[in-house]
Amino acid sequence: MAERETALPVELVLRDGTPAMIWPLLPTDAENLKHAFDELSPRSRRLRFLGPITQLDHAMIHLLVEAVDQRHHIAIVLVAFPDDELERPVGVARLVQLEDDPTTADFAVTVIDEWQGQGAGAALTSTLVSLRPAEVTRLATAVAAGNEPSLAMLRRLGSMTTRPSYPGVLEVVVSDLSDPHVVIATPPSDKSADSSGQEPQPS
Repeated sequence: MAERETALPVELVLRDGTPAMIWPLLPTDAENLKHAFDELSPRSRRLRFLGPITQLDHAMIHLLVEAVDQRHHIAIVLVAFPDDELERPVGVARLVQLEDDPTTADFAVTVIDEWQGQGAGAALTSTLVSLRPAEVTRLATAVAAGNEPSLAMLRRLGSMTTRPSYPGVLEVVVSDLSDPHVVIATPPSDKSADSSGQEPQPS
């Protein structure tokens, strides 16, 4: 099957009116990824990595950055352009096609706490799903049982089933994937209108 041809970069506007762009994660982004990890709260780290991770070691950086080939292991970053400061990478998303089952991919989205609730997670999700290899028809991932925003996000992507994996963690499978339109812009709105205050953090 042919690969999808979603064009990057993608331009968008976050809910508070901040312009942003989504582009591929590059090998040179390792330091930015470390800095972004440092900005995650303990809760966000626990939701993303399903454990008490305190730093990204070399093996983790290799997995998150150096192993990306943008074909079977796709990773994208959302960069915000606030008026009063330099550009800031505020979210990252990745999809990893399984070698033993090319129809299935693992999936993860992370947004730093300060920028949660601005639509960054939704933009990363729709872009990443649109970029998936054509063979991929379902997602399989692990999600903290109490992470309702992640479960709601995954539910919107297709037919979702869950089952307990180990205490506090669900094994989630999303089949019959839809093909969401890439988010180009999100109309600015009052931040208080987003009552969840939490971006999806699947693992």
